[in-house]
Parts: sequence; structure tokens; C-alpha cells
Amino acid sequence: MTAPRSPGAERRQQLRQDRRREMMRNLWRILVFCSAGVGLGTVLLRQGWTLDSPAQLELVGSRLVSRDQVIEAGKLRFPQPLLTLQPHQLADRIKASLPVEQVQVTRLMLPPRLRIQLVDREAVARAQRQTPRGVEQGYVDRLGNWMAPHQHGHLTAAAQRRLVKGWQEDHRAILMLLFQRRDQLGGSIQEIDFHPDGSLWLRIQSIGLVKLGQGITLLPKRLDVLAHLITELPGRLQGRRLEAIDLTDPDHPELSLPAPLKAGDHAVPPQARD
Repeated sequence: MTAPRSPGAERRQQLRQDRRREMMRNLWRILVFCSAGVGLGTVLLRQGWTLDSPAQLELVGSRLVSRDQVIEAGKLRFPQPLLTLQPHQLADRIKASLPVEQVQVTRLMLPPRLRIQLVDREAVARAQRQTPRGVEQGYVDRLGNWMAPHQHGHLTAAAQRRLVKGWQEDHRAILMLLFQRRDQLGGSIQEIDFHPDGSLWLRIQSIGLVKLGQGITLLPKRLDVLAHLITELPGRLQGRRLEAIDLTDPDHPELSLPAPLKAGDHAVPPQARD
């Protein structure tokens, strides 16, 4: 005869059976969830996360660039899986081809779309640079970057009148500072000329030629002195013509005035000497 089980043994057996049943239920839940995840992922990859048309391209921030231009510059093709797009590479292609200063590309999944945020580049001056083929014409933006003729975007009348001569890559920091300070200088910069010897010259509408010397270290102080002279000099000259100002040493500005007329010489009207 089989000995009757104690209540404790029956309870332990019941607990083991309950644990096995709970384990089986958990395994089924995991299997169902995994199957659903794989199925959903397959659908999204094949159909959901795909750019099917230009309508799924969101363009934000630009007044100058159209959606068609972005598609052409970014070499986008439809349909195209969203996850195959590389945002940084796409941003670089757009920035290299269009008049934009900044580009940020974001992939959005629900609903699938591509958001491209742009900051327009605007030319602040015409520019010239020396190349092996000769002098090249272009423009510069407020950061001192070179812009090809087709990149200049909106060009104001003041920017059209302003000229940068002798542009080089390492002049960008100087140009950025000059454009930041142009209001302090009365907005009257007509020409920025980088000479082959490295010296910087400006032509200011109210006072004429100004030599600012070489390098950027003393440039802020030189511009402070220049801003003061632009305010003070026209009244003090009392109609006399100023040939040039040398601010190489900002603590000791040098003003060049025409030599006094000798006896028997006749005054030449300023128009004739220009």
C-alpha cells in the first residue's frame, strides 16, 4: 500500500506545478511579443519608414531655398528607406551647393519624414581672390566665408557697393570682426583690401583710406580708434582733404595731409586730383 502523503508534500507538489504553468505562460508571452515585434519591424522597414514622395520633406527656416533645390543638392531619390539616409552627409551636400550657412537634418519616424532646418547665407560684400587662372569674382558672407556667384542669395545695395580685395581663407576671422563692427564704423566701409605684404587697408566713405596694419591682435583697438576718428575728424578738417590715416600703431595715429601749396602754385580742385 502507498503511504498517504502529508499535507506539506502535497502543497510542495502543487507549488511546483503552479511554477511550471507560470513559466509556460511567460514563455508564450515572450514568443508572442517577439513575433509581433519582428513583424512590426519588418512592416516599418519595408513600408513605414520610407520616403515615398517630396511631400515627406519638411523644409524649415529658409527664405531663399526651395524644396526642389534641396532635393537636387542632396541627391535625394524617391522612394528611399529613411534609415539608409546619413544626416551628416546629406547636410554637407546641401551646404556645399546652396546659399545656406547652417544645415541640420533630422529623421522622424512617426509619421516617416525628413526635417531639414536651414539658416540662409547672405552676402555682405562683393569679393575678389587670386587663383592660378587669374582674379576670381565672388562674394563673402558675414562670417567671412567665400561664396560663389550663384550662392550669394539676397544682396542689399550696401553689400553690392562694398568690395573685399585679396580674399584668402585665413582672412575670415578679420572679415568677421570687421562686419561685426561695421555699424560702429558708421556702416561706411566701401573697400577692404588685403595687400600682398599682409597689411589691411580700408576705404571709408567719410575719411578715405585707412591703414590697419597686419594681424588681428591689435585690430579691435585699431577699430576703436578708427570709430573715434570717423566721428571727430570731418569737423576738424574743415573741408581739407585727408589722403590717408595710418593706425598700425593705434596709440599714435598718423594722418597724411596734402603738402602745402608753394608760391605760384595754383590750387587744384579736389575733383581733378581724384
